[in-house]
Amino acid sequence: MPFFTGERSIMIFSSLPFLFFYLVAVLAVYKLSPLKLRNLILLVVSLFFYGWGEPVYILIMLLSIVVDYVHGMLVERWREDDRKARRAVASSVFFNLAILVFFKYWDFLAGNLNALTGLQLPVLGLPLPIGISFYTFQTMSYTIDVYRGDARAQRSILNFGTFVTLFPQLIAGPIIKYKDLGDQINERTCSTERFASGVQILMVGLAKKLLIANNVGMLWDSYKAMAPAELTVAGAWLGVLAFTFQIYFDFSGYSDMAIGLGRCLGFHFRENFNHPYCCTSITDFWRRWHISLGSFFRDYVYIPLGGNRSRWFLNILIVWFLTGMWHGASWNFIIWGLYFGLIVMVEKFTLLPVHHRIPRPLLHVYSLLLIVIGWGIFYFDDMGDMGKFFHAFAGGAYDGFDITVEGAVFDRFWLWIAGIIFCMPTAFLRGYQSVKMLEPDHAGKFVGSDVAFARYPRGPVGGHTAYKCGYACGSH
Repeated sequence: MPFFTGERSIMIFSSLPFLFFYLVAVLAVYKLSPLKLRNLILLVVSLFFYGWGEPVYILIMLLSIVVDYVHGMLVERWREDDRKARRAVASSVFFNLAILVFFKYWDFLAGNLNALTGLQLPVLGLPLPIGISFYTFQTMSYTIDVYRGDARAQRSILNFGTFVTLFPQLIAGPIIKYKDLGDQINERTCSTERFASGVQILMVGLAKKLLIANNVGMLWDSYKAMAPAELTVAGAWLGVLAFTFQIYFDFSGYSDMAIGLGRCLGFHFRENFNHPYCCTSITDFWRRWHISLGSFFRDYVYIPLGGNRSRWFLNILIVWFLTGMWHGASWNFIIWGLYFGLIVMVEKFTLLPVHHRIPRPLLHVYSLLLIVIGWGIFYFDDMGDMGKFFHAFAGGAYDGFDITVEGAVFDRFWLWIAGIIFCMPTAFLRGYQSVKMLEPDHAGKFVGSDVAFARYPRGPVGGHTAYKCGYACGSH
């Protein structure tokens, strides 16, 4: 993975400068510092990490820290006056969404409004601040958690700044709610065993990213670069299967690296992926894929809208529309979100009631086919290119097979095997999984998501009430 991405120099976890210079220096200074100075050190090094690629946009992050810190204090102060407290929460949410919409969605909205109405709204072309989708959600969760009584307002702006800027999860998540990390910001320990387990998880994440994601990604690059007239049926299938592997190992690899780095610093981040390609339904898939995003939308959107109690059909559509929009400012992401939302709703009335009667292999094939189609929608932001790709994918190409497909399969045979093995909770990975599963959080509770899923061996059924939005098991 190159150290420089596009026109901006972004420090990434798998780069040599990060691993052999930045990380070594941070860990050395952090471990040698007194406990009372460690949050200050983390704040400084995290701002340096962010500023390496975004020196100007540090000001936006600092503004977000100050604004949400003040709003949290106001919510705490007005706890006995619900009207004022609600206004403070609404003001915080509006501020964060305004920043996110302006930088991430303004050009998309302006372009579409100009095309529809003939207006001449300016398309600014501003670069997207790194990690803005993650840290705006996290700062919103802070004021909401304080209002709900799930967390106390953070008295120290330094500690709050550390929560917002914490570099392990700043760029690619997982999304951390304040109620899950607030106590750890104030006080944490890092034993030798926890540090060693963090290094182990970091190494697994690096292996996912460098050995599998990057290599299978080169195969996808070769197929997506083909002219539509040259793409065969087998080539379209093999290409999107390569992207299916690439996006999982890239994203879950970064999540593992973030979890491992956090553990090296004494933090415990919740798991973000739970073998999603082992799912037995699309509902099950979305309880395993990007768990932190799903739990955020469940807790802060779906349930406040009424959850399962009222208008659940509309609530689901809203959640999945927002899920698609969160991933990017393009129509393909909106289509992708609604595609999965509709499948989840259909499964509620068709598949899930008879889920336990259907052979498990058939459930896997059904789920993976829909997931692969979904990744095809996800990738192509040009509707014309998407249509041509799915034309070939569905058998409309001029030829069904070519020699490049044979080479892609047999020349990379062991890469495909490694990808399949690492998608599953194999015995080889059992020790790694136990490291993530069994360590208690600051409250003494076991928080690894694999523990929760161990109770649902057949997926989202078995006597447990499931949220209809398809994101997380539980009762509501």
